[in-house]
Amino acid sequence: MTNQPGAEHVPTNQFTPRSQLLSREDVDRSLRRMAHEVVERNADQPELVVLGLQTGGVSLAERLAHDIVSIGALVVHVGHLDVAYFRDDHDRRPLLGATDTLIPVDLTDRTVLLVDDVLYTGRTIRAALNALAEWGRPHAIQLAVLVDRGHRELPIRADFVGKNLPTAQHEAIVATIDGVWIGEEVQS
Repeated sequence: MTNQPGAEHVPTNQFTPRSQLLSREDVDRSLRRMAHEVVERNADQPELVVLGLQTGGVSLAERLAHDIVSIGALVVHVGHLDVAYFRDDHDRRPLLGATDTLIPVDLTDRTVLLVDDVLYTGRTIRAALNALAEWGRPHAIQLAVLVDRGHRELPIRADFVGKNLPTAQHEAIVATIDGVWIGEEVQS
């Protein structure tokens, strides 16, 4: 590899799966159950803003919103939120560039449901809360995650969890609509 002037090597992480923990059907079942829990908890609300956190939470938010709408109890606005510039760990996770944020309505006095793939240290959610402050003052903010793997560094917990999967700190989890895998993350 030749280094060009001004070019920096940005480390990337490669995920090597060891085993599949949840199948696509397991994820479908978890998201449907979570949708019912969201509707039950928000029965007194006429509408809900569902925001997927870039990048892992976006497709999960879209699917969860679809399931909530299919129950028929709430009007749902769906968007996504990029928290890259609000993170406090740029020294460990280099900023690779921002993605889009789409907030479909004014958040002031609305209930916002943040959706992410994996809850780990809590730092992404802290960043999301800071980012939301740029978009108004919601009435309430709730959190839904497909996987809660523990190891919190901040006092954050999810309101709706697809599956609690305790892990070792050296392990990595990849959670998508297609399934959940555990493995190792190797920096290259």
